[in-house]
Amino acid sequence: MNEEFILALKQLEDEKGIEEEVILDALETALISSYKKNFGTAQNVEVHIDRETGKITVSAEKEVVEDVYDENTEISIDDARKINPRFEVGDIYYEAVNPGKFGRIAAQTARQVVIQRIKDAERDVIYDDYADRENEIITCDVQRVNKGNVFVDLGKTEAILPVSEQTPGETYEQGDRYKMLILEVNRQPKGPQIVLSRSHPNLVRRLFELEVPEIHDGVVEIYSIAREAGSRTKIAVFSKDESVDPLGACVGFKGSRVKTIVDELHDEKIDIVIWEKDIAAFIGNALSPSKVVDVFINQKEKAAIVIVPDYQLSLAIGREGQNARLAAKLTNWKIDIKSETQFSEYLDSIDMTSDEFRLKFETTAPEEDDEEAEMTSSAVEADEPSYDNFASIEGLTGMDLSNLFEDASSEEDEELEETSEPEDSTEIEDEE
Repeated sequence: MNEEFILALKQLEDEKGIEEEVILDALETALISSYKKNFGTAQNVEVHIDRETGKITVSAEKEVVEDVYDENTEISIDDARKINPRFEVGDIYYEAVNPGKFGRIAAQTARQVVIQRIKDAERDVIYDDYADRENEIITCDVQRVNKGNVFVDLGKTEAILPVSEQTPGETYEQGDRYKMLILEVNRQPKGPQIVLSRSHPNLVRRLFELEVPEIHDGVVEIYSIAREAGSRTKIAVFSKDESVDPLGACVGFKGSRVKTIVDELHDEKIDIVIWEKDIAAFIGNALSPSKVVDVFINQKEKAAIVIVPDYQLSLAIGREGQNARLAAKLTNWKIDIKSETQFSEYLDSIDMTSDEFRLKFETTAPEEDDEEAEMTSSAVEADEPSYDNFASIEGLTGMDLSNLFEDASSEEDEELEETSEPEDSTEIEDEE
């Protein structure tokens, strides 16, 4: 019987991953609770289970006294000396107890304690398995959908994909298989809560690590990612090895690598750009697929003015400002975009050359004027860059630009938007 008991413990350890010691401790605790339930809560008892043989020893503590008032906790000096003549009043006598004589209620108590302890241990095992896997990708099946939240099967437990982490436009039905990002793992009274995500930028990062060996090996690195889930993602990469083309490595032969990622994200558009140490060059790359004529940089405010060809103004800005917004997130710079014509008219109005304006813009210290500094701060901290005027430039240069571009034709702008709208843009709601 004891050998079968030890074998059962080992089988439980193999199936559920619960250590044998945890189960034995649970059994000892259960037997103590069972004994107290059977003989009264005041009863002191010790339980020991041999780890090799499985032999269970239950001993009740009894104090040696002159007169016995409670037979469960006390033993008379006369009875004690019959067992061992050396006993004195105040000594503790351990009386062996047969657990098989416990009553039905006591046995149920022991069973409940063991089951609860095993459940707790199983939850701890699951938590430990996933606690160190945050930001990893897992492939899982949709189990059910409840009030918009998607629950997926992970084998030993289930995880949740909340509405806030779902990709707009995706539908989730029972049996569907997805790759998801483990966003966070939290301890809860009912067990670990595993939160997944389909919209987090790190999902794109992990997918590239899976599909591009050069990224996995560290030869090509991802500098930053800007994503509007379900619509478009920009990812900046660079190579540590001059002989390795980071763009070609990510795209793959005939686009095979990036196509796999696009398919997994259900045709979400992905722009792969090269990261450059020169921030002006990086900002120009980030505005891909539009071409950039010139970039003016203010390092102090992390602000840039980008000049693009007239016919590519709409392409640079993107539908509802998406292209410029993602570029700003990718570079972590404030970006204002203007056409060559608009900027040329502005230079004429202030009687400056391009080089003079560059020097003025790059060396301006907004802190010198409180009002100007306040204006600049609000422009830099805004969630969405301004693409319709030079308000931020006014804050940076201290110039009067109130009448700037008033001669620009609105009809011309509309025409540019119609003719230069990017073919690969997708209309989405501006969430900024």
